[in-house]
Amino acid sequence: MAAKRGRTVQRLELGLQLRQLRENCGLGDRGGGFTRRQAAQGLRISEASLQRIENGDLNFRNVGDLRKLLGKYGVTDEDVIEALISLNRESSRQDWLTQYRGLMPAGMPGFVGLEPEARSMKAYHPTLVYGLLQTEDYARAIHEVEKPIEETTSELIRSSVALRMKRQEILTRENPVRLHVILGEAALRYPVGGTDVMSEQYAKIAELAAWSHVTIQVLPFRTGYRSASDFALLHLGEQLPPRVQIDNAWGAVSTSDKPREVDRFTRRFDAMVASALPPEDTAHFVHQLDREL
Repeated sequence: MAAKRGRTVQRLELGLQLRQLRENCGLGDRGGGFTRRQAAQGLRISEASLQRIENGDLNFRNVGDLRKLLGKYGVTDEDVIEALISLNRESSRQDWLTQYRGLMPAGMPGFVGLEPEARSMKAYHPTLVYGLLQTEDYARAIHEVEKPIEETTSELIRSSVALRMKRQEILTRENPVRLHVILGEAALRYPVGGTDVMSEQYAKIAELAAWSHVTIQVLPFRTGYRSASDFALLHLGEQLPPRVQIDNAWGAVSTSDKPREVDRFTRRFDAMVASALPPEDTAHFVHQLDREL
């Protein structure tokens, strides 16, 4: 039996289907579909809201608007209409992520909601250990350092660490996500939480690097291509397009499924794979760092 899809991927699927219907309905000014502005006319949603729905960030609060939109697109098959209404209804229900949404920066809930649906992930982190590789103490120490700056509470830190540990379940479940991470050498040398915390973190990285579905590489301090900022790539199988996630300077998260952007960051990742140490050297590298503590 197929695993039950999460709410985030349901909203994404709904949005993709609606965007395809809009672009292919053949009723626009040039016979090539509606613009979003044309599609939203006469509905109780704005053009901006329709864009958010198509991006998988929102769903219809009023089913009547969805029915009316489908009518404008020329959809008359009741089975198709009911399937989309059901998808809209299911995607509006709460799931495990609901309780954590307030802890994450703008844009992050959508990405985290897709992680359990991913077939594989690739990530680059230049200055800190990637979240899916962190120990609980390392994650807590990072949040404690940021506490006076971000004005967070101890309860918020506990919840944030719990979320980070929850996200790591995609690596230990049946049919785990295949993960490939490149860590900058600075991410491994930057001291977080003291020697005990770092020693435990090194041990976890060495352990994870030995798993068949996890690949970890170190990008050392030497000449070679490197990206200035961290990013992650999600591959969601054949039904949904891959996505890239990038942090911005304001602490929010941007995601895109545009092929040009996904290809651009895929090329960046592949270039750093060639510059990084071989995966089989990772355990030795972190053990050496542990001895230097």
